[in-house]
Formats: sequence, C-alpha cells, structure tokens
Amino acid sequence: MENSTHTILAFSRELHTCDTNDKSITESTVRVIWAYHHKDMGEAGQNYHGSNRGTKSLRLLNPEREEVSSASLPYFDLTNKDVPVPDKDTTYWCQMFKIPVQHEKHHVTKVKPLIQKGHENLVHHILLYQCSSNLNDSVLDYGHECYHPNMPDSFLTCETVIFAWAIGGEGFTYPPHVGLSIGTAADPLFVLMEVHYDNPSETEGLIDNSGLRLIYTPVLRKYDAGVIEAGLWVSLFHNIPPGMPEFVSEGHCTLECLEEALGAERPAGIQVFAVLLHAHLAGRAIRMRHFHNGEEQKLLAYDDEFDFNFQEFQYLNEERTILPGDNLVTECHYSTVDRIRMTWGGLSTRNEMCLSYLLYYPRINLTRCASIPDIMEQLQFIGVKEIYRPVRTWPFIIKSPKQYKNLSFMDAMNKFKWSRSEGLSYNQLVLKLPVNVRCSKTDNAEWSIQGMTALPPEIERPYKTEPVICSSSSCLSCGLFLTLLCIVYITASTIGNTGPFV
Repeated sequence: MENSTHTILAFSRELHTCDTNDKSITESTVRVIWAYHHKDMGEAGQNYHGSNRGTKSLRLLNPEREEVSSASLPYFDLTNKDVPVPDKDTTYWCQMFKIPVQHEKHHVTKVKPLIQKGHENLVHHILLYQCSSNLNDSVLDYGHECYHPNMPDSFLTCETVIFAWAIGGEGFTYPPHVGLSIGTAADPLFVLMEVHYDNPSETEGLIDNSGLRLIYTPVLRKYDAGVIEAGLWVSLFHNIPPGMPEFVSEGHCTLECLEEALGAERPAGIQVFAVLLHAHLAGRAIRMRHFHNGEEQKLLAYDDEFDFNFQEFQYLNEERTILPGDNLVTECHYSTVDRIRMTWGGLSTRNEMCLSYLLYYPRINLTRCASIPDIMEQLQFIGVKEIYRPVRTWPFIIKSPKQYKNLSFMDAMNKFKWSRSEGLSYNQLVLKLPVNVRCSKTDNAEWSIQGMTALPPEIERPYKTEPVICSSSSCLSCGLFLTLLCIVYITASTIGNTGPFV
C-alpha cells in the first residue's frame, strides 16, 4: 500500500524453511537488515539505496499486547533533573521519589521509558525500587551516586524491584487482568529510581533528564503484579576466564527458597506472564530453565541471539505456574575471546551479570531468589591453599602458596595462566559447586533460608533444544509463517534522509 506519506510492504516467510542457508525464526532476537531508495523503481531498474540502510534488533515472535487506549488515562513521570553524568565509564545514579497517587488504590497499566533524545546509548538501564514507608519527604531533596560510601542511608531501605527497563526496550503494557498496585498501605510510597549511565568514551559535560512514565487507572484489575529478581547475585564470586569462546554461568532460584516463600504465602503457586533477561557485553545467550519435582519443563524464556543493546520484557505465550518445589535456573552463555584478563561480576558493562526479572501475579513477599557460588573451591582450582583470616579486606588477601602470597584473589585469578582447556575444566567445576541462597523479602527482610548453602539441581547440560523435523525440501511440516509489515514514512521535506521503522 502507498499514499502521500507512507509506503507499506508486507512480506512473509516460513519460520523454519529447512534450507541450511536460512536461519530459523524463533523467539530469540533477530537482526533485521533494511535498505531502501526514496524513489520507486525507474526505467533502468532498481535504484541504489545509498545511505538509506540500517539494522534493527527485534523479537519477531514476541506476542503483541492489545493496548487499551491510554490517551485519556492519568500518568505521572519519575525523571531525573539535570543530572551531571561523570566523565567515567560507569555511573549508577539514584534519586528518591514519592508516589503522587495515595489513599486510594489504582493500578499502573503501562510503563514507558522517557530517554532524553541523544542519550539512547548513554542510559543503559533503569530500575525502580520500593523503599521503606517510614521515610519522610526530606529524602526527596537530592539524588546521589548509588553504591557509594557516602550515599544516603535511606537508599539502603530500597531493595524490592517493582519495575525494570533496559537499553533498547520499549514501553511495557500489563495484561488486562494484572496491574502494578499503587495507593494503598502495602504499596510503594517512596521509590528509588536507579539509572545506569554507560559512558565508555568518558565524555564530559553530559546532563541527563531521563526517567519513566507510569500510566494508571482507577478501574482495578483482578491481580496485583510482583517482580522477582532471579539469577546470580552480582558479586566478584561470579567470574569468567579470558579467551573463552563459550563459558556458562548459572544462577539458581532454589527449591529451598521457593518452597519456603510459596509454601508460606501461595501454595497454589504464582503465574509468570513476562520475563526480562539481562547480561552485559560478553553475553551471547540466556535461558530461563524451569524444573518441577526434578523434571525439566519447557523453557520459561530464552534468547539464543542475545543483543546487549536490545533488552526488553518478553511476554510469555502462555502464563507459567511456579509452585513450591520448583527450581528456576538462569543460564548465561558468554564469550571472552577478545579479553586477556578475568571478567568479574559487577556493575560496569565491562563486568558481567546473569539476571532474570520475572513479572508475575498475585504479588507475594518474595523479591529476590538468587544464588552465589562457593568461592573457596574456585580458589583451590588455581592452587590457593590459605587466605588471611579473619578477613579484614575486600577482596580478601591470600596467604599461601608463595606465588600468590599477599595478592588479592582477583590478582591471583588474573595471574593464573588460563588456557581454553583450563577454562573448560574450571567451568565444569563452577557449575557443580554448592551455592549460597539469597531469598529476600520486602523492606530488607529475609526468609529463613537466606544465607544457607544448597546444592544445584542435577540438570542435563547442555540444554537440548527440540529439533526441527523436515519431511521435504519445501518443509510442508513446518507450516508456520511469519508476516511482517515494513512501514516507510517519508515527507516531502525530508525525502532521502529518513529511515523506516518496522
């Protein structure tokens, strides 16, 4: 179709063509390549597109959500005010806000990122935390660098994630039967917005005003939404050797944590309806594996073509019930072939994370279900025999053997001569190590299993994907088609300088 402002192209393709030269289209990220010329085909044939070309990462099979018109619904913005972004690689900036909707229950139905124009690559992610309701308005006067020795004590009361957005993601619309509750005594009154600024070129003089817009309604939904942060607790205990074409890390939402939390509050289970998978620059693929009574279920969520610059919530095609006795494993695949030193779990995009954020209902008092692998066996792998005790420094200092004496464990791990075979052996060890359970409630409270040691479940590695079976060269058995609309918007004043959006 074509009119004075738009050209719309529709095209379709089988998801699995059974041609070895084609990539199957799955729920993973797909890089779409586009190119066009602003004039129709001439007598001499097709016109060369010139500079009108580009790429865009999309999740083509992410189910669309029919959005109730929000034009007439009220909203409020949580945005930073002229934050001076430091000229350093990584900055986490925190600002407290007070929810303006009080004394009467409402449901947030949509959250939209408000990224300052030109800062699309600067703002890496935004997390919104619920804080203690015992705070007062004095905490609203200032923002401060997060995780800083001099940050305000009030920040320490903000542990419960209520929303997460990451680079490349668009707005999130809740399903019609679920909303983020605000306005009651059990809901967040004070929230902390954490913005991760990624400034690898260390540009000076950047001022940012990015944030989130929350659209809400007085027409209540049936269920209140909650968020569970699962995966690997962000720490130096998560580490990846250099020069590895593939290294797998696993974070465990353990049976013990889910048994206690769900058994106490929701024995019938919770319903997960969306998942955000999160890693950094070394990330190549992420899977959320689900086990019930020791039996592996269908993957909860996955992205085998992970793109650091495109991270958004995946709506599940079908809601998934999580029950007491289940295990959830966040499985992250990394490549460090271009690195000569260890990659450490940490806040910078040059560090790594292995996290998944589960959106679910009905809301219960479980905010974090994660794990930390045992560190001493990691050190024993490289030959460390003893560390100085009591531990007085972080990272702690090694006492013996001689080649590591008085080194921090980070320096010792970097000093070790890593080969690919050593890295593979280390990976096999790490995946079998006991884990420390992180099982947290709202307001910094903890379930009793918090801090206990558990063994990871016996699981099949690597995960075996279901094969695509082709009965003929035309792939009649594949049967599924994807139809796409490509809309090119061109105005008379900008012909030749615009791009399409798909």
